[in-house]
Amino acid sequence: MSRLAHRFAELKRAGRTALIPFLTAGDPSADATVEFMHALVAAGADAIELGVPFTDPMADGPAIQAACERALAHGTSLRDVLAMVQRFRERDSDTPVVLMGYFNPIDSMGLEAFGQRAHEAGVDGALIVDMTAEEAPDIAPALVEAGVDPVCLIAPTTGEARIARICENAAGFIYYVSFKGVTGASSLDTDRLAAQIAPIRQATDLPVGVGFGVRTPENAAAVAAVADAVIVGSALVSQIAEYGNDTATTTKKLSETLSAMRAAIDSADEREQEGESV
Repeated sequence: MSRLAHRFAELKRAGRTALIPFLTAGDPSADATVEFMHALVAAGADAIELGVPFTDPMADGPAIQAACERALAHGTSLRDVLAMVQRFRERDSDTPVVLMGYFNPIDSMGLEAFGQRAHEAGVDGALIVDMTAEEAPDIAPALVEAGVDPVCLIAPTTGEARIARICENAAGFIYYVSFKGVTGASSLDTDRLAAQIAPIRQATDLPVGVGFGVRTPENAAAVAAVADAVIVGSALVSQIAEYGNDTATTTKKLSETLSAMRAAIDSADEREQEGESV
């Protein structure tokens, strides 16, 4: 059982929703990224999503685009990102880490080489944003063979037949994009999420995580009512931009933000369990 599968199984038994924060690796530095990862785990993260900086992050909004630019400005590469994960593993052997990024850096390294190096570094999953359902059969098996779960995206515009096709090549969990747009937008409509997620539940037994638009504890609690994981990115990345190289202050702010979301999610989970027991 992969580290991701094990973590989700533990959470399901406990009746808890996963909280998965996103960071752009190398923003503002490699050392800071590793410190932030540990701080977020201490604040309640169940897994970490680590963005691989890329020159054309087409699915990302202004906050994460700017974070990529800052990380690339001092030369952060895919190899550097893997090194950060390896350093994180020196102190944390349990928390799953998923890389999120685009195929070009992986292709440049070589798919098989990437899978091997990622597994050796302690990476548990890879979400390749621009991997289409048509390309997945040529990419996902190599990741699985290396021991890296191919996490797949599903959008509100994805039809049921395509959902089934995407799920055939997915592992770890499904990342559901909560609305049409880029990361960091503010149009999250949690009232419609349950209906939107229903076709995914019918197509796969994998956990479903929801991201793109979770900015507040209230957002997080609402998503937790219908999803297996709450994914938060731009709200954290924006704080890193605000406080810059003041690592101590940034760490404190990130921890406070995630702790508040963790508390809201836990309260929502408790209410749901109480409702089921009535």
